[in-house]
Amino acid sequence: MDTLQNMRVFVRVVEAGSFTGAAQSLNSTTGAMSRAVSELEAHLRTRLLNRSTRRLALTTAGERYLTRCQQILADVSTAEEEASCAHERPTGALRMHSFASIGQHYVLPAISRYRALYPEVTVELTLSQRMPDLFEGSADVAVIGASTLPNSDLVSLPLGTTFSILCASPAYVRAHGAPQKPADLAHHECLILHTPAFPPHDWVLEGPNGCETMEVNGPVHVNIAESLIVAIREGMGIGMLPLYAAISGLRDGTLVRVLPQYTAQKMNIYALYPSRKFIDAKTRTWVEFLRTHLPKVIARDEALLAEVDKAQISDGVIPAGASSGADIATQ
Repeated sequence: MDTLQNMRVFVRVVEAGSFTGAAQSLNSTTGAMSRAVSELEAHLRTRLLNRSTRRLALTTAGERYLTRCQQILADVSTAEEEASCAHERPTGALRMHSFASIGQHYVLPAISRYRALYPEVTVELTLSQRMPDLFEGSADVAVIGASTLPNSDLVSLPLGTTFSILCASPAYVRAHGAPQKPADLAHHECLILHTPAFPPHDWVLEGPNGCETMEVNGPVHVNIAESLIVAIREGMGIGMLPLYAAISGLRDGTLVRVLPQYTAQKMNIYALYPSRKFIDAKTRTWVEFLRTHLPKVIARDEALLAEVDKAQISDGVIPAGASSGADIATQ
């Protein structure tokens, strides 16, 4: 029995004053109207209407039930309207998941600009280094970085491609020198960043001689790029940082780039969400915003890296004639 539909029929019968009138307004039959009310009475084990050949009259129980039905049906109508609007107008809480470093450097600044366009959307952002299970309902959309994605039922939208570079502190370079080729890393302290995207101990460097894989280890292991930055600044060794995490330190001089002819860990950034069907307006507009916004930010970071490389060449930190890693990455 469809209780909600039978409630609608009962209310319409009372409002129309007859089964025939209710049937006409609902484009149904008098018999279907009568059966719906009878089913409802049998379900409730009480009579709602006193019937005669000339008129219908509510029982005392029917009067109370009518009031409740009208309230329930009004709430259902409101809920349906709100749900429908969710597909038309961005509003409500948008639950996001992001890898920690991507979230801090790319997602949070993007949220600020997105909310300037859609102020009725509030954001609940969770940062972690694990791949979220979006089907469990903990988030509406995730922003992650990976070389490739495993097969899944998730919708994946590529947002751009970035890469990592090798960095050290000026003090470390003064004390230990800078490696001139990847093999020289064997004689340096290498700081290890654990992420879901890449094996931590295999540094695959892409440069003038193609791809060279170096197996590295070191005294400090961390799982967040911002923690690795602290270790590098403290002079603990050489670390591999995503460009978006390194660029600020390179510009203010607290980090210097080593092996500038090489880039590493080419990484695609994706937006993930469970389904294309019935995607609500806040998720749809957020993903569309990222698709136009993020490539511009990535291009900005690569341009800033090229500027830093030129400055380090003029200062003698990078040998003259060395190619910029940003140039290599875009060839």
